[in-house]
Amino acid sequence: MRNYKSGFISYIIVIVLMIIISGAIVFNFYMNSLKPIKNLEKFIPNHVTQIISSDDVVIKTFGVYKITKVNSQEIPTLLKSAFISIEDKNFYKHEGYDLPALLRSTVVNIQAGRSKQGASTITQQLARILFLSSEKTYTRKIKELILARRIEKTWTKEEILTMYLNNVYLGEGAYGVAAAAEVYFDKKLKDLTIPEVALIAGLPQAPSVYSPYQNPDLAIKRRNQVIRRMYANKYISKDEAKKAIETPLKLRKEYISYSQNKAPYFSDYVMKELAALGFSEDEISQGGYKIYTTLNYEYQQVAQDKLWSDMKSWGMSRDEQQAALFSYETSSGKILAYIGGKDYSKSQFDRVTQSIRPPGSAFKVLVYTTAVEQGMSPNMLYKDEPVTIGDWSPNNYGKKYRGEIPAYQALAYSSNVIAAKIIMDAGVSEVIRLAKRMGINTPLANDPTIALGSNGVKLFEITNAYGVLANGGIWVQPYAVERIVTATGKEIYNATPSYKRILSLDTAAKVVEMMKQVVRAGTGGAANIGGEVAGKTGTTDDYRDAWFVGFTPDIVTGVWVGNDNNVPMKGLTGGTLPAKIWADYMKVATLNSKDKTFPFPKVELNPREFDSQSEITEETVTDETESAENNGNNTESQGETQNTTTQNQTETPPAVQPVIPNHIPAPAQPKIDNSYQPDSPTIPILKTVIPAEENSR
Repeated sequence: MRNYKSGFISYIIVIVLMIIISGAIVFNFYMNSLKPIKNLEKFIPNHVTQIISSDDVVIKTFGVYKITKVNSQEIPTLLKSAFISIEDKNFYKHEGYDLPALLRSTVVNIQAGRSKQGASTITQQLARILFLSSEKTYTRKIKELILARRIEKTWTKEEILTMYLNNVYLGEGAYGVAAAAEVYFDKKLKDLTIPEVALIAGLPQAPSVYSPYQNPDLAIKRRNQVIRRMYANKYISKDEAKKAIETPLKLRKEYISYSQNKAPYFSDYVMKELAALGFSEDEISQGGYKIYTTLNYEYQQVAQDKLWSDMKSWGMSRDEQQAALFSYETSSGKILAYIGGKDYSKSQFDRVTQSIRPPGSAFKVLVYTTAVEQGMSPNMLYKDEPVTIGDWSPNNYGKKYRGEIPAYQALAYSSNVIAAKIIMDAGVSEVIRLAKRMGINTPLANDPTIALGSNGVKLFEITNAYGVLANGGIWVQPYAVERIVTATGKEIYNATPSYKRILSLDTAAKVVEMMKQVVRAGTGGAANIGGEVAGKTGTTDDYRDAWFVGFTPDIVTGVWVGNDNNVPMKGLTGGTLPAKIWADYMKVATLNSKDKTFPFPKVELNPREFDSQSEITEETVTDETESAENNGNNTESQGETQNTTTQNQTETPPAVQPVIPNHIPAPAQPKIDNSYQPDSPTIPILKTVIPAEENSR
């Protein structure tokens, strides 16, 4: 019986192999019978992919903004060798397709259950560029194979390679190797060195991912991979390879992009989101898609203009003096405005999702939220007095204390000692756990000093965490891509927001009410634009980082200001410039919803007089009580030294990997209780009002 089974299995295997071999023979016979393509030299690629804002403004194109045609003799042999080494080592041997590689990739993809390994030859890539969309379908792949074979029967190998090198997209709006040489190195093709040709040859797979402007470390890694392939294929010597790998990256002095890009930091984020959705950059650049996004270009322009003008008015015009703004719709997660820095042409470093900086007192909101979720009342009394926790003795700004005050006043005045007491009551590990659930993905130290913002976070993360409060305790994933339409008008993607209940509605209502007091009578007065506004300031030791993160019922926005080189900013606090940028932007963004109120249960705050012996003096409130927030033991200074990641140090921590809509099953959206409609706000105002920071410095 066993021998019978073994023989039967062997028989089946032989039959399957015969079918495969027969199919390959028939396939080859058919491919060899194909006719050449007439007038192939007249075909012009159609590069028209557009990224479009929600208000129908084309913010980025992949059109031909820089294309330079050259003949085969003008393309250095070294450059051709680099492309062949990394893209198609059997280019001069196959007839348009590499059958062994094709079969190998098919098996791998079937085993993986998805498209994991490609096997496109240079000729197939050219067929796609000239004639096809970039949809990942089997029918398109079959057409690609057929066209590749017909191209091979029409042109010589040199003609095919030249056509490919003149039309392949290489990032920054550059089509073709001659354009890329100018964009990246400001050189003619004949003047390129081995490391330079290797860098250009490494770009087709993912031009923005391997862009030396955007990701220099990845660009060098990819460049060196090409160099090693060139050596393995005997195009360069061992010494040449070693020298090329050791060569530092040197680009043209002035960054130039020839593609239309009105919101460059946002467009980069869109590209990352598209990659997470499964689209390759080749598909995007060559596909002729219309990519509709969530960005409101009117808001984006206002944000950019106000950020620039406000920074200039504060004398922050140098390149290292930077700011970032991130804004999205609280209920849906639609990103409305996204600014990763002052000038993309000078720095492509994205300070929204890449920069990790200590948030100062802006982190206190997460500490208070944890305590409220555990049962703390906003009216719970705490003694604002010196405290020692182990070997840590945090102090308030100017070592001024207010005696016994309710928790909501402690948050409004940004008391350091009470924040330290609350994190000990709530538990450091519990604060960390909730912070992660609310959107903080950067690792947090299990240390009570995080209460004062000693641990670095990203602007994207902390804004997302505040968004949970604004949305009644429901986390929503911020997203950029709304839908994608092909050149033929077929919709191939439509976003579905992802929601998750994180906090109870009661907790969100209480914390939001406390945060309103920060703006109405505390350190965030400069952000008071009228109507319902809640937020929190943040300033770190020696004024190295300044934050304001806040929200209205519809929109949550975070602003960070600081120096890329981590130099102190001479007294600039979260309640000054960041709050002003926030307010100037939000006045426009909330113009049509300024009368809206939070649909939360009413929260009563009990006004409390201060002890006369601890009454706040004008000296006490010179700052937002907070940068300061570390005077004494320099808590934030210590945290900053260990955790702050500046522009030149951000490669080590993992970048935020946003969960893109449709990539995780979206749970049913929890219902927010909208039955309660609050009356005109009758919030108890703090008896001792802290003046707005910008008026006190």
